[in-house]
Amino acid sequence: MAKKKHISIDEFDQKNYQNTLTELEDKAVITHYLHNINNGIAKHYKNDALRVINNYVAQKQDKNNAVVATDVITELQNEVTNIPFTTPTEYNFKFIDLFAGIGGFRLALQNIGGKCVYTSEWDNYAKKTYQKNFGEVPFGDITKESTKNYIPEKFDVLCAGFPCQAFSIAGYRKGFSDTRGTLFFDVEAIITKHKPKVVFLENVKNLVTHDKGKTFKVILEILEQKLGYKVYHNVLNSLTHANIPQNRERIFIVAFDPKQVENYANFKFPNKIPLIKTIHDIIDSKKQEDKYYYPKEHQYYPELIKNMTSKDTVYQWRRVYVRENKNNACPTLTANMGTGGHNVPLIKDNFGIRKLTPRECFSFQGYPINYVLPNLANGRLYMQAGNSVTTTLIERIAKKIVNVL
Repeated sequence: MAKKKHISIDEFDQKNYQNTLTELEDKAVITHYLHNINNGIAKHYKNDALRVINNYVAQKQDKNNAVVATDVITELQNEVTNIPFTTPTEYNFKFIDLFAGIGGFRLALQNIGGKCVYTSEWDNYAKKTYQKNFGEVPFGDITKESTKNYIPEKFDVLCAGFPCQAFSIAGYRKGFSDTRGTLFFDVEAIITKHKPKVVFLENVKNLVTHDKGKTFKVILEILEQKLGYKVYHNVLNSLTHANIPQNRERIFIVAFDPKQVENYANFKFPNKIPLIKTIHDIIDSKKQEDKYYYPKEHQYYPELIKNMTSKDTVYQWRRVYVRENKNNACPTLTANMGTGGHNVPLIKDNFGIRKLTPRECFSFQGYPINYVLPNLANGRLYMQAGNSVTTTLIERIAKKIVNVL
């Protein structure tokens, strides 16, 4: 009798077999199908998923290794459900997760009874992190019609932390002249086609003032006048609204379709809450690996040791000088904090002066300790943390949305 071969989602990488779907979305289609196999959403993905699985079976079939489609489905379903953050079997609303990154929106909305029915993210490293935690591989480039066409027809909430580099101080602030800025118009196209009850967007605070307010004005006009939504927006800080000791201001936009949500006027953003947590609730007090510490021979060490005197705050290296955060919190985590000497968050602990670890950065974004960090270069993990939303703040806003729904 032939020995049974274990089958994994990663078997469907292009290097292992010839893909079926033209946009190389095989893994996304399969995982979306398997996550919904026991509900009506599955039919949206079923035909392509079964085509991919049957194609795999045909390619792998030989005399010594009998592969059966039903066995493949069973094994893969076990894999996509044996994950840290499972999709709730009973749910109150359905949402899609665009520009999903590592799943900050998904984590928050699942926590309050939401079911994710579609997700997309173009960065392959972020996809790996997303898959490890949610068992689902996001679809790819949302600018392609083939990718948009996989979005189920009906869902309640559209979530999108659409790319912010085009509007960020850390970027060049080109706004809509930058292709990353124009991705908002892909969000518009999806809203136009699917008419969700709620649109929930997040971006950097500078989106409000970019180009003397013209960029933000265009976004509001599209949502309100063109699409007919009732829009609320506010700049909130993780420090004051999420009980997270990170100074992180972001603009949040919540838009309701008044034809589907009659009591939209009841929506209010969450109020400020006391900051109870300190950096010591997040920072690991144990000795970390040597690679995180600055040796005495380092060119910046004299400057660091002179200026970093407190163990009760997080400092920041700003190209040529150290900046102390007077509020005893972590400065805004950025996507480039792991790519060189700029914006690096630093602390002084009992063993020396060191960088924050990737795990600590994820914790400063509200991710729980059981959130899995895959085996990626630290630079990738720092970028993922810096690009993410603060999940606990997203959850507080989402609760207010659900109360209205």
